[in-house]
Amino acid sequence: MNCFQSSGPATMFSLNDSMRYLLYNRPTDMCKSFHTLSGIITDAMGQDPCNGNVYIFINRARNRIKLLHWEPGGMVLYSKLLEAGTLGKPDSASDNEVCANIEW
Repeated sequence: MNCFQSSGPATMFSLNDSMRYLLYNRPTDMCKSFHTLSGIITDAMGQDPCNGNVYIFINRARNRIKLLHWEPGGMVLYSKLLEAGTLGKPDSASDNEVCANIEW
């Protein structure tokens, strides 16, 4: 994966409400990491993993979530395992869509 390298200072771990968040609306194996998730973004979602959007992946049990985001300096992968309960499906995510835009 070759993403554009900025000549400016690299930011680290910055997510905010001005970014576009896209949910991969299919259960995802949480063993997947940077390269395999980038492949899903490209092949299944029809997006460029290096465009600055935040891509959201949830497992079948809906108790694990990963967010993949490119920022100057490299890819960032956030991962969370819920201690209890499950993640709900956003109202904006239709079962027929592979990719859903999420509004925060």
